[in-house]
Amino acid sequence: MSMDPRFGRRARAVTVMALALAATLAGGAWLCPVSEAAMSDPATFVEGDCNGAWQGPLEVAADLDARVAAYVPTTMDPSLAHLEAGEQAALAKLVEVARIMDGLFTRQATPCTGELAARVAELPAERQSAVRRYLAINRGPWDRRFDMEPWLGASAHPAGANYYPVDLTDAEKALIADHANGLDGLTTIVRRDAAGKLVAVPYSRYYGPELQKAAQLMREAAALTKNASLKAFLESRAVAFLDDDYYASDMLWMDLDSAVEITVGPYETYEDGLFGYKAAFEAFVTVTDPVESERLAKFKDELPWLEMQLPMDDRHKNPNRGSESPIRVVDEVYSAGDTRAGVQTIAFNLPNDERVREAKGSKKVLLRNVMKAKFEQILVPIAQVVVAEDQLPDLTAESFFLHTLWHEMSHGIGPGKIVVDGRDTEVRLELKDTYSTMEEAKADAMGEWDIFVLTRANKGYFPETIFRQQSATYLAGIFRSVRFGIGEAHGKANAIQFNYLVGKGAIVYEAATGRFRMDVPVFEKAIGELVGEICTIQAEGDYAASQAFIQRYAVLTPELEGALAKLTHIPVDIAPVFPRWEK
Repeated sequence: MSMDPRFGRRARAVTVMALALAATLAGGAWLCPVSEAAMSDPATFVEGDCNGAWQGPLEVAADLDARVAAYVPTTMDPSLAHLEAGEQAALAKLVEVARIMDGLFTRQATPCTGELAARVAELPAERQSAVRRYLAINRGPWDRRFDMEPWLGASAHPAGANYYPVDLTDAEKALIADHANGLDGLTTIVRRDAAGKLVAVPYSRYYGPELQKAAQLMREAAALTKNASLKAFLESRAVAFLDDDYYASDMLWMDLDSAVEITVGPYETYEDGLFGYKAAFEAFVTVTDPVESERLAKFKDELPWLEMQLPMDDRHKNPNRGSESPIRVVDEVYSAGDTRAGVQTIAFNLPNDERVREAKGSKKVLLRNVMKAKFEQILVPIAQVVVAEDQLPDLTAESFFLHTLWHEMSHGIGPGKIVVDGRDTEVRLELKDTYSTMEEAKADAMGEWDIFVLTRANKGYFPETIFRQQSATYLAGIFRSVRFGIGEAHGKANAIQFNYLVGKGAIVYEAATGRFRMDVPVFEKAIGELVGEICTIQAEGDYAASQAFIQRYAVLTPELEGALAKLTHIPVDIAPVFPRWEK
């Protein structure tokens, strides 16, 4: 998919005019300047031409105020009183690093942000506050809830965001898809050289000045903390910012055991809708709850057992995949970059590097204060509208928490490294742009399957009531996530689950009440079948089957659309506000 053809490219090297989205949500400036020296060796590649960017009428969506109101401002300000002075000082440095990640992600998501900023400043003063706030929520002029349709101006969203030249030819796309030429690197930007040939530019060069500043701040934070594991990680990640090799610091991040935790760097590939190859910068600055984390630690020991129970052919199972998988329950102090755009993350499972997962598994981090806000402000009100009244008592915060936990645990179960036509490869590379949707659908469904299988095996973790509680809470959660829009991986994944389970008779629509109920025994069986189908497609690296599966199930049916229409008075998501850091 190409962007507006007015976005050309220059025949000579140019300086990048880069401006980045700030994290303010209160109507202040949404753009702030960053370094103009964004590339260290401009002779080796050229940058896209922004001379024609954002020309013509910069129209604003007529329903902008309603779109903004769908995100309720929510204060995130956990207590830091238990931290020593050195840890508090280190944490402040890490928030500065997170701000840098915010700017880098903006440049990854939106081409020619400087030109867009100039056009926004020309808008009528009375509209600028709402426009700037919605730009901050979406990190650009395309609406993440509505399949990236333009809400500001008329330029179509480039499927490859700003990771690739916006005017790629079909032949060039085929070249990138060929994994033998190095253009598919996780931490490279694809540009052209002076002769027009595609080249891969490492992040450390393309974002050199900003990453150098981030590295310096990481080293300063390391000098302030007394925690050996935090110090080691910060120093190692500082090196990774400068050489693009994140393996060593990812391994150290797995061992991080500190009251202050940071997850920072290029991780998820959702933003690259063209191939799903390129990683987006993000940051979570958090404080841990060691007591709650310890309560959940026992679950990681079950991962190898669960792997062998997966409802797919045994030849696809990997009992040797790392199972160390630490679990952290944390409160979010600050978030930035990819995770701050659109719908807010309630938990994550990283790193994505299959080498780390093979050796140590992956770390599951649950953002308790974010989760609590969403349950109270969004999930409960949704359930009161769409879930059968007799199943409402089974909706529990603990079930929402457990579903989130096991969703993240499930990212570490199932196919990762695979062999296709004799080639050693990864699911991510073979499923390309469909990977994120399929992986999120797998993790959601497998999260419930995990809980049910463990309970049926008499592991003693959950009471018998867990079947009813998980079913009701999961059902409400589907409606919460589909509202994110089926152009977004998580929303699309939940539409898949809804339609699949309706087809199996697990989710039943009651026309008399306009509500939905879960047939619990049918749900238990059907969720296993869904897990099996998705895992098999992943294990076989079957891109065509993945496309067909998504095309069949990721649709808004009349029943689903009707239910969503009843929820317009309920916020779609929260918009976090960090008063301690955003004055």
